[in-house]
Amino acid sequence: MGVDPLEFRSVVGHFASGVTVITTAAGDQLHGMTANAVSSLSLDPVMVLICVDKTTHTHRVLDAGGVFTVNVLGEHQESVSRIFAKKGEPEVGTLRGQAFRLGETGAPILEDCLAFLECRVASVLDGGDHSIFLGRVVSEGVVEEMRPLLFYRGGYHTLGV
Repeated sequence: MGVDPLEFRSVVGHFASGVTVITTAAGDQLHGMTANAVSSLSLDPVMVLICVDKTTHTHRVLDAGGVFTVNVLGEHQESVSRIFAKKGEPEVGTLRGQAFRLGETGAPILEDCLAFLECRVASVLDGGDHSIFLGRVVSEGVVEEMRPLLFYRGGYHTLGV
């Protein structure tokens, strides 16, 4: 007996996670997507992993460019998360109207995020309908001290601290 994908999604939704926007670049094309399938992976070397749907524009640009930034969103950035959750074409020189700077890899770093991890793709693994991108962190930073934006059971939340 198989597992129902919708029930699986509902059960996994009970796991609270931080909210990130994965940004990437290939040449002059910039793109980003909201993601919570992000995890630290290794301290030696310093690595993270992200999971990206194989049918998305982000996957195509990330595969071509080989770089990405994990932008950790703060509690004030629900609207930013929603902007990048919508499907959209890659853009030249802009990132859906959001302020950013280019990091040392050329991947965009959102100006107003809580923290970021800028990475070069080390390898890509198959994960069913997603690819698992393993990234070596080349730069990181806390942009502003604030509480994180969280996602739980299909909705946005903040820490009650």
